[in-house]
Amino acid sequence: MKSIPFGSWPSPVGAESIASGGIRIDQIALDGDDVLWTEQRPSELGRVAIVRRSADGKHHECLPPPLSARSKVHEYGGGAFTVHKGLIWFCNHSDQRIYQAGDGRSIQPLSPDGPLRFADLVVDDRRNRLIAVAEDHGVPGEPENTLHAIRFDGTLTRLAEGHDFFAAPRISPDGRQMAWLTWDHPNMPWDQTTLWVAAFTSSGTLGDVRAVADGAAICQPQWSPEGVLYFVSDRSDWWNLYRFHDNEVEPLCPMEAEFGLPMWTFGQSSYGFCGPSQIVAAYALDGRWRLALLDLDKSGINDLAADYCAFGSLRAANGRVVFVAGSSRRSRSVIELSLETGRSQVLKSANPLLLDDGYISCAQPVAFATANGVTGHAFYYPPVNQDVYPQSGEHPPLLVMSPGGPTGATDECFALTIQFWTTRGFAVLDVNYRGSTGYGSAYRRSLNGGWGVFDVDDCCNGAIWLVEQGLADGERLAIRGGSAGGYTTLCALAFHDVFRAGASYYGIGDLSALVAETHKFESRYDQSLVGPFGADQKVFRDRSPIHHLDKLNCPVILFQGTEDKVVPPSQAESMVAALRANQLPVAYLAFEGEGHGFRQSANIRRALEAELYFYGRVFGFTPADAIEPIPIENLD
Repeated sequence: MKSIPFGSWPSPVGAESIASGGIRIDQIALDGDDVLWTEQRPSELGRVAIVRRSADGKHHECLPPPLSARSKVHEYGGGAFTVHKGLIWFCNHSDQRIYQAGDGRSIQPLSPDGPLRFADLVVDDRRNRLIAVAEDHGVPGEPENTLHAIRFDGTLTRLAEGHDFFAAPRISPDGRQMAWLTWDHPNMPWDQTTLWVAAFTSSGTLGDVRAVADGAAICQPQWSPEGVLYFVSDRSDWWNLYRFHDNEVEPLCPMEAEFGLPMWTFGQSSYGFCGPSQIVAAYALDGRWRLALLDLDKSGINDLAADYCAFGSLRAANGRVVFVAGSSRRSRSVIELSLETGRSQVLKSANPLLLDDGYISCAQPVAFATANGVTGHAFYYPPVNQDVYPQSGEHPPLLVMSPGGPTGATDECFALTIQFWTTRGFAVLDVNYRGSTGYGSAYRRSLNGGWGVFDVDDCCNGAIWLVEQGLADGERLAIRGGSAGGYTTLCALAFHDVFRAGASYYGIGDLSALVAETHKFESRYDQSLVGPFGADQKVFRDRSPIHHLDKLNCPVILFQGTEDKVVPPSQAESMVAALRANQLPVAYLAFEGEGHGFRQSANIRRALEAELYFYGRVFGFTPADAIEPIPIENLD
């Protein structure tokens, strides 16, 4: 072991191993004994492949390049493919048309070329068609969202309209009914949605439409094998499981726990049916995710798969459960669990890099006092590297991570992006500030009216608390975040004197400009987070960092994709111009062809290395990595 200053530790986690060595696994589907999933591959310029694992354990590529299964509905997409009896239907990223693949046939487009985008595909086998959420970008003003049927001969039929947003069309096992969700401006789907049910008519349209649940944030409707409708609702102030049975809504397992997630993307699933009276479900208790078996006959719940955390895309059938999950020491993977034996196996890992335990920093959940008498939540990661020990009396630099959303959450799952920093001598605080999911609806809604204030307070107070515990150097505090987390980052730098540097990834600098520029899905989000724009524009100006750079006195680095439709490049460009005009230290990297979140390996690597180089210049250490320098203006 060697004594080396924090930040300069040599690390086994290279930016290249994160950028090119890993994939992102999103959607899982079952087709008989086969398991299918999507892989977003940075090494293929962010292409989303579909992989089928057959019963004999062999993996098969379902789509040849350049086809990519990615929907752009709501810009965030999701639910981009479905499978049935060997056939696959998917939304192709480049033209947003639905294609059919499989069964030895050539891949053919199903939907016509045009302004329609599709998501949340489901097979209506009884009527030889698909049903999907459609988003029409060929109409004046905002895109129009509807439910469409797409026959296997390519004929389109509009099934439902009249609401700003639709999601989760789900057909009953006997094919006679369908459930779906809607919501309208200014609500987001985690504010208030309506669950509808209708019977199909003989012509395949929807008749006898009725609302079976509303007045709460409802998500993830599913039909049981027996044809009973289940869903997740926060009507108790916690996202719990319910069913609609005998014209009554019944709670299944009331708990102060979260069985759902904010519907940022389509096709989410955190529970599934393993039999007439058994449900396997993931739930969060105090922000920490678990997997459990619910026995409806005995009204009991038993935890499963204790080694895993951060569950997603859960599918269940015939005594087995397949899901995406990770652990405190291993990257997210496709996991298959047998309920009969209790054994699990990894079908595919998101990143093959395995670290020795001596390099791994495991999440430590922490709680701290923040503003207004509230308790803040975060995961703390100490610097860990078995080859190095710190110099005497030195405290590590701290990197505070502010998650996106802001209605989202971070978790304790192993992430190489965090180990990238901790193996180099950084402490990391991954904050679930007010507004985050996993702590009940009251906590999730506590950011309403306070965006740019409460989230910032929580990040600042978390950093101060760690310094007070002797776990971080108060003179080397940095904050980073993407999207809404980028906004929190810029606000923390403009309105507080806690951090000495910051990194904003496609963050928001001007709230007023965002109101005019952002996409339909989030176009009214500001009304709950900040307030009515027309009523008091002063609040929007007061909380926009770009108007308060006279208070900002530390270096900032900004990263932006040129094709971002959620937070347009003008946001970063305006911030950079204003920082330059005020002669503040600033660095800016714009990546051609990238949208909201970077998908190409070269850009992911460049951004990570540039950020490390930036902190080295600001905090006075030399990274062990060979990094191409970046220009930092106005930094002596």
